[in-house]
Amino acid sequence: MTKTRDRVPSALATYRAAHAFTRRTLLKSTVAAGTVAALGPWFVQDARSSSGTLSILHWDDELPDPVIPDFEKKTGIKINKTPFSQNEEQINKLQATAGTGFDLCQPTRDRAPQFKDIGVLQPFDTKKLKLDNLLPAMLEGSTSVWTWDSKLYHVPHCWGSEAIAWRTDQAKLDYKTLSYGTLWDDEFKGKVQGRPHSLLLGIGLWWDRIGKLPSNRMMDAFKDEATMKKIYDEILKFAVSKKPWIKQFWDSADNTKSGFMENGVVIGQTWDGPALSLKKQGRPVSYMAPQEGAIAWLDGWALTTGAKNVAQAYEWINYLHTPEVSAKVADGSGYNPVAKGADALLSDVAKKNFTEAFPDDATTKLWHRPPEPSWFAELRTQYAEKFKAA
Repeated sequence: MTKTRDRVPSALATYRAAHAFTRRTLLKSTVAAGTVAALGPWFVQDARSSSGTLSILHWDDELPDPVIPDFEKKTGIKINKTPFSQNEEQINKLQATAGTGFDLCQPTRDRAPQFKDIGVLQPFDTKKLKLDNLLPAMLEGSTSVWTWDSKLYHVPHCWGSEAIAWRTDQAKLDYKTLSYGTLWDDEFKGKVQGRPHSLLLGIGLWWDRIGKLPSNRMMDAFKDEATMKKIYDEILKFAVSKKPWIKQFWDSADNTKSGFMENGVVIGQTWDGPALSLKKQGRPVSYMAPQEGAIAWLDGWALTTGAKNVAQAYEWINYLHTPEVSAKVADGSGYNPVAKGADALLSDVAKKNFTEAFPDDATTKLWHRPPEPSWFAELRTQYAEKFKAA
């Protein structure tokens, strides 16, 4: 991943922290510090007597069983859950209620500027969190862009990526030649799936790599509105011309899976979780980073302004930040853990899937989503809608 060299120092620091988000880094960290964190119980002394409820607004595929049932059994706290499948859906729900109705929500790291603007969050009391349980690179991923007024508004939950998934019984792909441009090969006409805005980003990364549209790995698009429009106008023209290649636009983990298994999709630009979950089940689906680099993200937890069950919220987060539970989240979802010691607890299948998804030098090419200003998010949505409507 490359940042514009003349960006402000804080942005550079953010990049350096984000660049550490690789499984190899996590494995090194667990050797140094994970064993100690794995020894103690996840709950505080009085947790056995806790009770009440907790209302969470969460990503629909990031809390696999038995994460919630185990928490409810151990604490007596009842989880009221409201799932969502896109950040825009989450933001709309919180804006509609002015931050009430939920105790915790799950923003993605790059949405920090938007959440700051809409004012639906309150800061954490970090003394009530066990942040030492987290891998330093993961914690810095939150603190580097979610700290304002000297207060922290976000803590990590899991991290993952977006790259190329395909039906292994219908296509043979190799890391050395795999590209976001592969999606638009003639053999895949009418057989592609992806999110509109992600497909546009993938085209931009592909064109930058081959020199067709230099954009500093798409980081120039974040400079200002005029530069963004200049880049995306060209990308949109190509995407519209390739609309016949699209079998479906996915908007959740579930319809990503159904696209491959029921709707005739052969290849797609998808999250790792859905594809690797299918692979774990023995389905003919695989997932791999292309030469341009997988698009990496970090999801976390934030406390809403209308939170009524604050003590229960801290108990929930501290539970998730134990190595045992962070590993359960990763194993069940197909994403990656954030707690020290969690990697050592992952199943052999999960470890194998990660290695196959990121062969050779793939982890050195990760493209981390930078913090998105509100103007960028609005324009990106406009381009995505034009692509969908074409």
